[in-house]
Amino acid sequence: MALTFTVRRRDPELVGPASPTARETKRLSDIDGLEGFRAQVPCIFFYRCPPHTHAPPAGVIRKALAEALVSYYPLAGRLREVEARKLVVDCTGEGVLFVEADADVRLAELEAAGLRPPFPCLDQLLFDVEGSGGLFNCPLLLIQVTRLLCGGFVMALRLNHTICDAIGLAQFLSAVAELACGLPAPTVSPAWSRELLEVRTPPPVPHHEPDDAAPAPLPPPPPGGDMVLRTFTFTSAAVGAIRRGLPPGLRDTATTFEVLASALWRARTAALELPPNEDARLVFIANVRGVPALGLPSGYYGNACVPVPVLAAVEALTAGSLDDTLRRVREAKATVTAEYVRSVAGVLRRRSYNAMAKYVVSDTRRAGFQGVDFGWGVPVYGGPATAAFGTSFLVAVRNSDGKDAAALPIVLPRPAMDRFASKVETLLKG
Repeated sequence: MALTFTVRRRDPELVGPASPTARETKRLSDIDGLEGFRAQVPCIFFYRCPPHTHAPPAGVIRKALAEALVSYYPLAGRLREVEARKLVVDCTGEGVLFVEADADVRLAELEAAGLRPPFPCLDQLLFDVEGSGGLFNCPLLLIQVTRLLCGGFVMALRLNHTICDAIGLAQFLSAVAELACGLPAPTVSPAWSRELLEVRTPPPVPHHEPDDAAPAPLPPPPPGGDMVLRTFTFTSAAVGAIRRGLPPGLRDTATTFEVLASALWRARTAALELPPNEDARLVFIANVRGVPALGLPSGYYGNACVPVPVLAAVEALTAGSLDDTLRRVREAKATVTAEYVRSVAGVLRRRSYNAMAKYVVSDTRRAGFQGVDFGWGVPVYGGPATAAFGTSFLVAVRNSDGKDAAALPIVLPRPAMDRFASKVETLLKG
């Protein structure tokens, strides 16, 4: 039986910066304005009750949030669109939306239900406050802190993706956490510097145009009632079993992401039983903070990631080998240069990206979510709260034995989910 519980919420409030901040308008980058980032994204964090006495979590986090917004003051502003769909944030200091709540459930019960998407009563742990869900003229961040019967708590949030990527969000939450723990200032100073990811005039010619590389779209997903969300967890032993299907050279050098993205793309494509002559497309989200020519400073918290497509005919993908697919992924990774990043910004800012491709996989394992400690210890789970058809995340999790693993929530039509699960089971047999 599915776990259900009641959540009692106080009235939502706006939390602004704790002291006066600049009133100005800041331009977002052309990467921030990509169609795929113009969305609200939910994340969730579960915390245990510590053995020592501690102040109520909502009050601690609310106070630290106001202090953090002094240096991260654009987050307290409001987004709007100007000429040529360019995004700007008006730094008004109006604040982010904050909700305090209590739930009649214990963390142990949530753990027994499985701390992986889909989470029970997510719509109550992250309540959609009326008028808060738009992109423009709405709070850029909604946070709900829900205290549990055991003394633990849940912090759920919804972020306007145009203002931060996963690493930027984790940086901000870490700043809040450090202030909550009594530090006088965050250890990482935020950097705006969005002009570094502006389109050149004229923009460079891209190696390929990511949203036009495979013009044939996927068939639309079936009605919502036929869709299933399920999370698959991959331990190091499970990844090792998949590696055994690779030749020695790749087996020893392939990253966990390359192995999982390649194997799961093949499994998903086969499970959907797409026409063999159709083009299948994987899109992975590449972090570009380490690209030297871009010059992004430490503390940059905007969207410093770009979509990178990998193309293959369905028949070639499903009938071919895992190492063929992995080599395609590696070749695509090698194209991510400063020129490519600016090309993506120039091409994609001017048109819709169609939900950023057929199957998008974003690796959040190193974003820093699992280290956000407000004084109650690190979260039992911290990361994306859900997934959608065509979009998955790799999330850092810990198994019951305390060992690190990677979780992948995925949404598929019910018959396809059964086929996908069967193919994953076959993969894990090596």
